[in-house]
Amino acid sequence: MSFAGKRVLVTGAGGFIGSHLAERLVQEGAEVRAMVRYTSSGGWGWLDESEHRAELEVVASDVTDADGVRRAVAGCDAVFHLAALIGIPYSYEAPRSYLRTNIEGTVNVLQAALAEGVGRVVHTSTSEVYGTALRVPIDEDHPLQGQSPYSASKIAADKMAEAYHRSFELPVVTVRPFNAFGPRQSDRAIIPTIITQLLWGDELRLGSLHPTRDFNFVANTVAGFLAAATSEAALGGVFNVGTGREITIGDLVELLEERIGRDVPLVMKDERKRPPASEVERLLASVDRARDVLGYEARVTLEDGLERTIDWIRDRRDHYRVGEYAV
Repeated sequence: MSFAGKRVLVTGAGGFIGSHLAERLVQEGAEVRAMVRYTSSGGWGWLDESEHRAELEVVASDVTDADGVRRAVAGCDAVFHLAALIGIPYSYEAPRSYLRTNIEGTVNVLQAALAEGVGRVVHTSTSEVYGTALRVPIDEDHPLQGQSPYSASKIAADKMAEAYHRSFELPVVTVRPFNAFGPRQSDRAIIPTIITQLLWGDELRLGSLHPTRDFNFVANTVAGFLAAATSEAALGGVFNVGTGREITIGDLVELLEERIGRDVPLVMKDERKRPPASEVERLLASVDRARDVLGYEARVTLEDGLERTIDWIRDRRDHYRVGEYAV
């Protein structure tokens, strides 16, 4: 698929990855309908600051509203479904809200796409569905483990996407991002948490330092979404979008200290740790399938991505609550 002249819906377009994806699609020549969550303030999330704001058709709705989703999907050639509740700590406190948004919301998108004859649905999964790695690197056939209410809700959503493809021949592709980071990410995520405390804090408050993650700069993640939408061989498939490189949180701290040129006392906080059986100890993506089928490659390195993220955050002190634990 060439995006030029195509009408494309992005759900969750006001969020971190969604806003970057919506902008990239505009640059690719698509007519982008950006679905953002309705708020009484009328805000569009990160799209409020986008240089492409005037080129977007913004729809304020909610994926839990089936009628609103059907209206948003109508007339679209492709749908990128990113809208979700993503905070793992909050999923311990409000698990039912994750069922409504992540499972029912996904079914609403799939059902609307089926009814409207959409040519491609790109569904967003997460590396959290794998849980702690039973083998590495983690390929797409790795067992799925619901180690948090969030990951369990995403497993169910992934399986509904698979079911709609198998049962109704809906043209679905599932993208499974590994630990995206970059400009616009909230301070509930580990990299902005560390950067903001190193820039402006008196101490560095963290949970566990030993888990490993496969951190992937957001531009790489967006490239994976575009590749999934354009490859005919991708239909019905699941594709990891990562880098094939892992790093412990402790080593990540050292990388960021070197680049920022400042270190502060490290304080371990139990409130920032997951329940022991819920902690995902190791995530490392196999990207062989994405490379071979989609032609995907993570072009921005971890180090370059960290530099770009530090520069972006440094100029936006007011966006962050330094040292507060964002659930």
